[in-house]
Amino acid sequence: MSVSYFFNLIAKIKYKFNNLADVFKLFTFLNNIHENTKLIKSKAKELGFDDCGISKIETFNNFTREKYNEWINSGFSADMQYMERNIDKRFDITKMVENAKSVISVILNYYPEVKQNTESYKISKYAYGYDYHKIIKDKLYKLFNFINNEISKISGRVFVDSAPVMEKQWAIKSGLGWQGKNSCLINKDIGSFFFVGEIVIDLELEYDKPINEYCGNCTKCIDACPTGAIEKPYVVNSNKCISYLTIEHKGEFNKNINIDFTDYIFGCDICQDVCPWNAKPVFSKIKEFKIFDAIKTFTYNNWENLNENDFNKIFKNSPLKRTKYSGIKRNINQIKKVKF
Repeated sequence: MSVSYFFNLIAKIKYKFNNLADVFKLFTFLNNIHENTKLIKSKAKELGFDDCGISKIETFNNFTREKYNEWINSGFSADMQYMERNIDKRFDITKMVENAKSVISVILNYYPEVKQNTESYKISKYAYGYDYHKIIKDKLYKLFNFINNEISKISGRVFVDSAPVMEKQWAIKSGLGWQGKNSCLINKDIGSFFFVGEIVIDLELEYDKPINEYCGNCTKCIDACPTGAIEKPYVVNSNKCISYLTIEHKGEFNKNINIDFTDYIFGCDICQDVCPWNAKPVFSKIKEFKIFDAIKTFTYNNWENLNENDFNKIFKNSPLKRTKYSGIKRNINQIKKVKF
C-alpha cells in the first residue's frame, strides 16, 4: 500500500487523531481495504480470469467524452444507433449503479489452440466456441456472490456488453492494458484476444493505476486493414469495418458496395493477427471457447450448402446467432459477388 494512498484516504475520510484508538481504527480500516482487494483478485484468478484490476468510480474527463462525440458526429458508428443513446450513462456509471464506489474489471483470454480449416470462409476467433456473454457473466456472478458472502454485503451490477458501459476505458483505468491503434485493448501478457467484463459495487477498495502505452511507432494494424477502416490511430470507421459489416449491419448491402471481406463471414481478426503483441499467443484455458467441430471442419461448400435448420442446431449457443442464418448467407453472397 503506497504512502500517497494512505494520506489520500486519511484526507477523504477526515479522521481526527484525538487518541490512539482513532489511529488504530484507521489502520484497521486501511488493512481491511487492502486484504479485501487481495481476496477479490485471488478469487478472480481462481475463477479463471487472466487478470483483474480495480478502479475508483469517477466520471471520465472531458477529453474522453469529446473524442467519443467526435466519433459519433463523424458518422463512424454507422447504423449502430444504440451507440448514440444514453451518453450520460456511458460517462457517469453512477447513473446506473447508485452509490457505486469501485469498478472491478476482468479479462478472459479466448485465443484458440486449434483453428479453422484453411479452405473455408472465416469467422473471428472469439466466435469459435460458446457465446462468451453467459460464460463471463456466470463467472462474474460467482465473484459478486463471493464478495457479498465472504467480504461484505454489497449492492451493484455485473456488466458484459449488456449496457452503455465504457468497458475498455474502465479496463485501461484499472491497469489491465492500453488502447492499441486499432482501438483494441492490449495486455502485455496475453495480447489482445480477450474479453472484458465488470462488476460495479458500493464497496471501497484499493485502486490500480493505468499503465503506459507500448505501441510506439508501430502501424501494422493500420497498414494491414484491407478496407482502410482505421482512419487514423485509435479511430475506426465502422462503415468500412469488416467486423461491423458482417455482424452489426442490418439488412442487405447497398448494391454499390464492393468491399472485399477477405473471406470473413463473421467478424474479422486481421488487425489483431498482425499485432506484434499477438506474435506469441497464449492459448485459452476455457474449454467453452474451444472451436466447435463444425467450424473446425467446414469447407466453403459446407457453408454454402448449410440450411437454416442445421444452422440453428449447430450454432444454437454460438455468437453466430447474432447475425442469424440470413446474415451468414448475405455475407457469403457478398464475398462471391466481389470475387466473381
